[in-house]
Amino acid sequence: MNASRNNVVKYRKPLNINIGMVIFAVILIYIIICVFGYFTAKHVVPYEVKEGSLSANNIYQGIALRNEKIITADQAGYINYYAREGERVGVGNLVYTLDESGKLSDYVSAENSGETTLSDKDLAELKSEILGFVSGFDATNFSTVYEFKYDVKGTVLKLANANILKNIDKLNAGTTSLVSFCNAPDTGIVIYSVDGYEALKLEDFTKDLFDNKDYEKTQLISNDLIARGDPVYKLSEDEDWSIVIQVDEEKAQELLELEYVKIRFLKNQDTSWAEVKSYTNPDGDTFVSLTFTNSMVTFCTDRFIEIELITEDEKGLKIPVSSIIQKDFFIVPSEYVIQGGEYGRDGVMRESYTEEGTATTEFVETTIYNATETEYYLDDSTLRSGDYLIKPDSTEKYAVSKKGSLMGVYNINKGYADFKQIDILYQNEEYAIVKSNTQYGLSVYDYIALDAMAVEDNEIINE
Repeated sequence: MNASRNNVVKYRKPLNINIGMVIFAVILIYIIICVFGYFTAKHVVPYEVKEGSLSANNIYQGIALRNEKIITADQAGYINYYAREGERVGVGNLVYTLDESGKLSDYVSAENSGETTLSDKDLAELKSEILGFVSGFDATNFSTVYEFKYDVKGTVLKLANANILKNIDKLNAGTTSLVSFCNAPDTGIVIYSVDGYEALKLEDFTKDLFDNKDYEKTQLISNDLIARGDPVYKLSEDEDWSIVIQVDEEKAQELLELEYVKIRFLKNQDTSWAEVKSYTNPDGDTFVSLTFTNSMVTFCTDRFIEIELITEDEKGLKIPVSSIIQKDFFIVPSEYVIQGGEYGRDGVMRESYTEEGTATTEFVETTIYNATETEYYLDDSTLRSGDYLIKPDSTEKYAVSKKGSLMGVYNINKGYADFKQIDILYQNEEYAIVKSNTQYGLSVYDYIALDAMAVEDNEIINE
């Protein structure tokens, strides 16, 4: 009796499988299959075809040449500028003053240390200068920050000095007698910097001039003490100016044949036409001079200017080069292609034989990928080399053998890879411009495979 009490049998709870567990298991298995299928399936990246343009262009850094005259000081003293940089002055217009005693300089410093009221026009000039710097700032060329600093400092001082000039009668007569009012000797654009390139001519160019690591630009700032003969500003006297670039002999000849070339200035994206001249120095280096009759004042403070030569400008459908592939097709005379079958589609009548060896014909549906006046390019997957095609209403035959290749892309609008022939107008390393609205080609907003090598004909596409 005691032994039976010690034999305890563990009770196993039966597994209750209900409909909820079954549904959950099915959903879990489905999710696992979908995730596995997604990561193991080949995915094709689509690209939407849009209208666009490409320029056959080249980007160069050029050196600006202008008719520049350096004005030097007639005497020593503290200089204060009143004409604004980039402003056109006439003969006899006040540009700066020279103060021999330094009292005017002290007065200017005292006035500038307080609050100076600027007009709306003055504030608009400062705002324009700041926005121009922000829009064109390049972090790889940090030296432009210092140029911007000097430009703003000079602009502010000139604006303040212009206000002080109106109240110069506040100074005593003894001081004003020591202040020289210096006027412009000629008409031109005022520039407050010198760099040693002012007298350069095309015939003086060497390739070393384009290495701007050693380039030094001296900013001329108000309130500085200057000696007699020091440069105080320069005048750019002519609206005609040039940009010189270094090119190879072949490129120079190409530009010379054009005579005039369209230029895009990368600083502000403006365009202009330039007359072309070239020069080859004794070292064999070739330089091209691009001469303009406008826009000089916009770039009057710039010596090195980045430009883009635009020698072609093709418009059409813009597609990436990676989407382009070359494919072979059978070429068949157009009179052998008919419409037939159950749905009246394009195809050919091919000669075939029964098991008994009797000759007969069959309609083979095929896709037309391109057409000329006398021939069609047909899909080589439905025909074989050596097939005989029957000309409608005739006993003439044509042996399929001639092949040709077409450049095209894979259209994926219908969920599978469908080859479409393209007519390339122009291409560079990244994009191509193809003709739009062709009979067997692409249309705007079509979707194509970004990488043509990743798909095959009629392959189902997983995006």
